[in-house]
Amino acid sequence: MGRHARRNDLLLLDPYSGNLEMVSTVGCASPTPRLGHTASLVGNCMFVIGGRTGPDKILSDVWILDTTMNSWKLLQCSDNLFLPRHRHAAAIMGSDIYVFGGLDNDTIFSSFYVFDTNTLHWKEIPVSGDWPCARHSHAMVASDSQIFMFGGYNGGKALGDLYSFDVQKGQWTKERTTGRNPHARFSHSIFVHKNYLGVLGGCPVRQHCEELALLDLKLRLWKHVTLNSVGKDLFVRSTTNVVGDDLVIVGGGASCYAFGTKFSEPAKVNLLHIIHSHDEHMSVKNQSKHVINQDEGTIGNNIKNSCQPQLELGPNVFEDESLCFNDNLPCLNDQSQMIASHYILQLKKKYAKLGKDILKKFGWLDLGRKAHSEEGGVHICFPVHQEFFAVFCERNHHLRDASNGKNEVPFSKPLKQDEYLLNELSYSEALTILHEYGAIILEDKVVEERKTAKSPLKVMTEAVTSLIKHKGLPTRLLEELPTRWDRLGDIIILPISSFKDSMWDSIAGELWPIVAKSLKAHRLARQGPVAATGTRDSTLQILVGDSGWVNHRENGVFYSFDATKCMFSWGNLSEKIRMASLDCKEEVVVDLFAGIGYFVLPFLVRAQAKFVYACEWNPHAVEALRHNLQANSVADRCIILEGDNRITAPRGVADRVCLGLIPSSELSWITAVRALRREGGMLHVHGNTKDSEESEWIDRVAKSINDIARSEGYCWEISVEHVERVKWYAPHIRHVVVDVRCRQI
Repeated sequence: MGRHARRNDLLLLDPYSGNLEMVSTVGCASPTPRLGHTASLVGNCMFVIGGRTGPDKILSDVWILDTTMNSWKLLQCSDNLFLPRHRHAAAIMGSDIYVFGGLDNDTIFSSFYVFDTNTLHWKEIPVSGDWPCARHSHAMVASDSQIFMFGGYNGGKALGDLYSFDVQKGQWTKERTTGRNPHARFSHSIFVHKNYLGVLGGCPVRQHCEELALLDLKLRLWKHVTLNSVGKDLFVRSTTNVVGDDLVIVGGGASCYAFGTKFSEPAKVNLLHIIHSHDEHMSVKNQSKHVINQDEGTIGNNIKNSCQPQLELGPNVFEDESLCFNDNLPCLNDQSQMIASHYILQLKKKYAKLGKDILKKFGWLDLGRKAHSEEGGVHICFPVHQEFFAVFCERNHHLRDASNGKNEVPFSKPLKQDEYLLNELSYSEALTILHEYGAIILEDKVVEERKTAKSPLKVMTEAVTSLIKHKGLPTRLLEELPTRWDRLGDIIILPISSFKDSMWDSIAGELWPIVAKSLKAHRLARQGPVAATGTRDSTLQILVGDSGWVNHRENGVFYSFDATKCMFSWGNLSEKIRMASLDCKEEVVVDLFAGIGYFVLPFLVRAQAKFVYACEWNPHAVEALRHNLQANSVADRCIILEGDNRITAPRGVADRVCLGLIPSSELSWITAVRALRREGGMLHVHGNTKDSEESEWIDRVAKSINDIARSEGYCWEISVEHVERVKWYAPHIRHVVVDVRCRQI
């Protein structure tokens, strides 16, 4: 069904036999084909929530499948506060389904809902604790009275944070863990087995395509193993389920954009071999007196390829012996156990630099507290997490036993500080080094908390949250807070998708100064849609401040303009730099869409063009262009031709013509050909095209220029010298520049 296929098939997998079969349902009702939904099994019923059927058709419906009758039913939910979304995450707690985040076109949600499957009632959970930022394509799972959430995408980057929600307290907590954290990712899956939380797969594939990350929920310690034989195409948007002691992996694609192109065969991994491999490995090592140093584990998994996949497990397991699976809190000695709220690691001053680097590398250093010296600077004390206390003490027990002849100390590098390559140190070696350098764990009796600077986003969120609570407005408005913004001169420009609800207008007088102060902005504005006029006027709205005129310096070029009347694109910076890098000293350039001087000024200031004809019909842009030519001291090498370029552009003068208009500059292609000298020259043709149709678009540009040249009586050889992919304009729509060379034959 092609890329991003939407289906409403119902499949049943037997995890023991490996049989996968289509299930026929009773009745005519069934969910519309969709993707990005969630499916949650509560008792004998599966609840399907949300998703999308098309680029603009986002759903909020809830369907229930009675698995005993194989019949679908669309639920009529009371108090339906749940807004349409897809790529959200759901977790089951008893008869309740908890849903966080998701995506609806440009809106990314941070709201948290619970759906009661008994009463069919939606309830929004109020903000409390370390509330996670808005995200989509994340993953959630429930364990005991907690819901864990990892990763996702916030619209700007992949996330690698881990949160837990205490259902009884109704509060979020950002988890602090030790060990190597999993890579930031989205479109992954997570699961819980016994005392471990697992994270598998996700985007970007290249970083962790075959890695399974496991978090010991008691020690909050990460470990990692590699699934060597499982195909990489299983790991993006796959589904994981724990059946007994097996992890069953179903579906997925090789990358986000390939999802739906093929259905990967199911796979099964025995989790007991992973979790208990440490004890088995240590037992074998003790018998053979042979030391194995290996930082990562490897799991072999054989999958048969057939129409009805058969699942087999080959338990070939090797684990890092330093990974701890002891459920009890380690003791400092045989008689006593240290119990404290804060710990420090004490090292001699000469070992402090290496010790600090090791603690930072493995996430053991508590950045919320300050290091301090003791005994007149003889010792340096580093604040460490409680989880490190447990791991370090366990390691000390092991090394003490080794010194008594029970084991060999698994360390092969010389203990000289200047000979270490930090990146090559394994988890086990790092702990051994700290031990050999005389590091000891102590209770932190100083506990000097470090004042961590809050991010502007956090400051804004807290301030706006306080305001809307004071005004009695719903917390769902917080979903419209921006997670990113642009800075133009001293103006902070909020995206068009922020603060859209009309309820914001009722508190605008108090809201905008708070937002401006939070973002440390002298002036605040919100982006508007490009005016549907031929001059493409800006509709930027000033929220704090009086004037829209800004000064902006970019790549050594000075721009000044009224942002409320003229457009300015940050995404074209790479193309402006490319034009500036050209050698145009002896060239005459015609810019058919000059604007405020986006490309005119780089041609003159940086590329040293001999002369530029600047065509522009927006009077506000012309005013700014005149000012900018003077400000950059290049007015003597440019003439502004105000009006429609099809009328005002010169003929037969240009060595180079710039057609910097999107989505299409096609109406001026004839004008561009006529502007070139009879000997020919270079055309920089801008346009938007679907990524799947890029080659066809490039061929059409070249053919059209060739046809126009012939019709104008030119005998030219037309060739495409370069294709510059400037930016993504929209999903699957790319801004492309084609350099077309016209040579006289």
